[in-house]
Amino acid sequence: MSLVAIVGRPNVGKSTLFNRLVGMRQAIVDETSGVTRDRHYGKCEWCGTIFSVVDTGGYTSNSDDVFEEEIRKQVVLAIEEADLILFLTECGTGITDYDEEIADILRRSGKPVVLAVNKVDSGAKMYDSYQFYSLGLGEVWSISSANGGGTGDLLDEIVRRLPSENKDAEDGRPDLPHIAIVGRPNVGKSSLTNALLGTERNIVTPVAGTTRDSIATYYNKFGHEFMLVDTAGMRKKSKVHEDLEFYSVMRSVRAIEHSDICILMIDAQTGLESQDMSIFNLIIRNLKGCVIVVNKWDLVEKDSNTMKEYEAALKSRLAPFNDVPIIFTSVIRKQRILDVLNAAAKVYENYSKKIPTSVLNDEMLPVIENYPPPAWKGKYIKVKYATQLPTRNPKFAFFCNLPQYVKDPYKRFIENQLREKFDFTGCPMQIFFRQK
Repeated sequence: MSLVAIVGRPNVGKSTLFNRLVGMRQAIVDETSGVTRDRHYGKCEWCGTIFSVVDTGGYTSNSDDVFEEEIRKQVVLAIEEADLILFLTECGTGITDYDEEIADILRRSGKPVVLAVNKVDSGAKMYDSYQFYSLGLGEVWSISSANGGGTGDLLDEIVRRLPSENKDAEDGRPDLPHIAIVGRPNVGKSSLTNALLGTERNIVTPVAGTTRDSIATYYNKFGHEFMLVDTAGMRKKSKVHEDLEFYSVMRSVRAIEHSDICILMIDAQTGLESQDMSIFNLIIRNLKGCVIVVNKWDLVEKDSNTMKEYEAALKSRLAPFNDVPIIFTSVIRKQRILDVLNAAAKVYENYSKKIPTSVLNDEMLPVIENYPPPAWKGKYIKVKYATQLPTRNPKFAFFCNLPQYVKDPYKRFIENQLREKFDFTGCPMQIFFRQK
């Protein structure tokens, strides 16, 4: 698909326009300057033409922002990969030095540019937008991202100027598995994403909370194909004081809800903390597959049994659901990075596994016959039939005469038997007993 990059200085409304084009509140929007940092991708459809849109951070120079250099790299990368650049300016402040600097970069890029003036909320402000013709980038389009004014004409112009060979291209990617990388701040989530992709896709700094949005990226290497989602670090509610961080955490929760597999990263030096357990429980409650990655393993003093003892301690904390792959990595040194991918792919295979009803009954009914549910007040429970439910994650229904008398310990016994016979490593499952 064609790619349209939205660029401009900070706080001109790039993320607001991005959200309007993709039709959902995908990027965080706040009055604070410099909210967006990483490149943020979405899909827009207009009059039968589908194209990708990328939101970028505000382009600045010589500012106090510690992320300035990294944000500028992301903007330059977006300009290089885009087929068309949507240069967004703001009516109220007029032409600034940053606008002239960006216009100079765009003229030298040789890419087609559409110049839009945002925050034109009334007819009186329309006259203020004419000064932007002096930037020498052709026609000026007056819009209001907040209420949608003028965006239809702007989209008509974008579609008209997209490369013709890409105009009618459909999104050829199938419904790919979504793998979300989650964890506390500063455990190395963005570093892992960059290491897997082989590019500086997301900004990485020692500052906790660098990533704010949930950033989805298409991955197709080493025989694996999926959407990789980097998320913001999730802290305890009591530690979250800023609106921006609250929205970042909400995006991370949504990323877990919309994923298939979650890679939970923990810091090897601090071990499994209460907040890690909260995130793990959130993954299990949402019935998502899970892989645990112990990062910064190179900083831990080790002997011959350290890894084995660490893994045993982790599994005792995770009980009763401790059937989870645990990978020890050092992202900085690229140690066992491919093992993370292979583990996630294996968990997804288990997560989407469908067992034929005949095979399920052949394996499970003899077990139930040898170890039937305990009788309740002299009433015997007879299980007649089992089937896997047609859901995205593993769920099984067992039909019997008195389902109300089957208690949780027996359900856990059945779950353990299913895991032993069919390998559901890393996947939470649900067992239902129903009236036959």
